[in-house]
Amino acid sequence: MWSSLKSLAQKLKSDFIYFKHIYSHPQTPRLPKYILGFALAYAVSPIDIIPDFIPILGHLDDAIIIPLLVYISIKLVPQVVKKECRSLATSKTEPA
Repeated sequence: MWSSLKSLAQKLKSDFIYFKHIYSHPQTPRLPKYILGFALAYAVSPIDIIPDFIPILGHLDDAIIIPLLVYISIKLVPQVVKKECRSLATSKTEPA
């Protein structure tokens, strides 16, 4: 169980660094940057489309909207940029 949690934490760290590289890459178009920024703002914002006090639906919208926005923004990034950013992210998160 601990090894699976450790690998999940390592993957999340790698993905966060990957998104950070994509956001700061000069060849990334503006639209994916805006969508990633909106996804981050929506994640930390207290304002939701469906309020969190509504059982199940309140948290379900966060679990669907944020990954969907990230997915859309990554799809809009050129393949060359994604490969370059993925290699940078994996090289920075490999254990020593």
